[in-house]
Amino acid sequence: MPSLSDRTSHFTDSVIRRMTRISNQYGAVNLSQGFPDFEPPEEILARLAQVTKEDFHQYSTTWGAQNFREALAAKITHFSGIAVNPNEELVVTCGSTEAMMAAMMSVTNPGDKVIVFSPFYENYGADTILSGAEPVYVPLIPPEFRFDAEVLEDAFRQRPKAIIVCNPSNPCGKVFTRGELMLIADLAKKYDAFVITDEVYEHILYKPNVHTYMASLPGMKDRTITCNSLSKTYSITGWRLGYTQANPEISDRIKKVHDFLTVGAAAPLQEAAVTGLRFGDGYYRDLQEKYTHKRDLFLQGLDSIGLPHTVPEGAYYVLIDISEFGYASDLEFAELLARDVGVGSVPGSSFFKEAENRYVRLHFAKKDETLHEALNRLSDIRRKIKHV
Repeated sequence: MPSLSDRTSHFTDSVIRRMTRISNQYGAVNLSQGFPDFEPPEEILARLAQVTKEDFHQYSTTWGAQNFREALAAKITHFSGIAVNPNEELVVTCGSTEAMMAAMMSVTNPGDKVIVFSPFYENYGADTILSGAEPVYVPLIPPEFRFDAEVLEDAFRQRPKAIIVCNPSNPCGKVFTRGELMLIADLAKKYDAFVITDEVYEHILYKPNVHTYMASLPGMKDRTITCNSLSKTYSITGWRLGYTQANPEISDRIKKVHDFLTVGAAAPLQEAAVTGLRFGDGYYRDLQEKYTHKRDLFLQGLDSIGLPHTVPEGAYYVLIDISEFGYASDLEFAELLARDVGVGSVPGSSFFKEAENRYVRLHFAKKDETLHEALNRLSDIRRKIKHV
């Protein structure tokens, strides 16, 4: 047989999805893979039921149904202040995962370099490699996860084609300040690089933190490719509705890449999701209040158990410091946590380029009763997992 692809030879399966399987195997409370266990908004579900009896069962326009793109453009403009042409600057994709892949393939050439902050969502390194590019990692330093401006400029001195910015960040919950984003923007302009943002948690923020849209900064609209999704905002992770927002020239290229990757996102789901895109401001205030409550509930529970943890500024993840247990492998610890304690997590090493094994990631996008059950199980952690 001929050999398989060199570029994928070092890939493993997704550690996040693997930990969901391990959680299911042991009947653990799954706080590993970031999806909620509560229903999407009733209005969206009601519209979905109607759509099944209407004529939305064939392909929509490849880059997104017209009414979906128009509703999406209006929402983006409302929250970011950026005027968006729904016909020239948006491409609807199969989740933000495809959005990021299509963006990377549209702007990079084999051998190009792409800056990636570490810790990072696990797909970014893989996306870079699949595009034939080379990742250049810049550390975000715990516990505040700030970056060193000089280290970042050293990375830009390597003349990268792009930098990926996840804001708010998965897995560390960092919300980049306007000043930090301005610094990144200035370096991108100075060294002529694109900024590819992942902004799927734009509406999941904790006061006093605010979300600044990179494309809204001076001189950055044409240089920024925004990748986003409806998954987290409307609790519809399984619908796989994402999008890119970029200038017409970039969007035209992304349309072509997207067409050959997936043809188009699901037409009936786009039609149903239009309802969510037209929600008023009250929905987003309620969403913030809901997640603030869940964050407070979960962090207070961790504090009562005495487990040291990060304090997320946005998104719905928390990194638990497991140093006290002395395990050389955070993957081994995560498997024991699922098997012996009954709580699913993700080993932190899967998010860091640096040698880092003192964290596991948990998420709190769950019903209150689910979080209480997880905390109840974690209260026995020191009895069930022995120090080594």
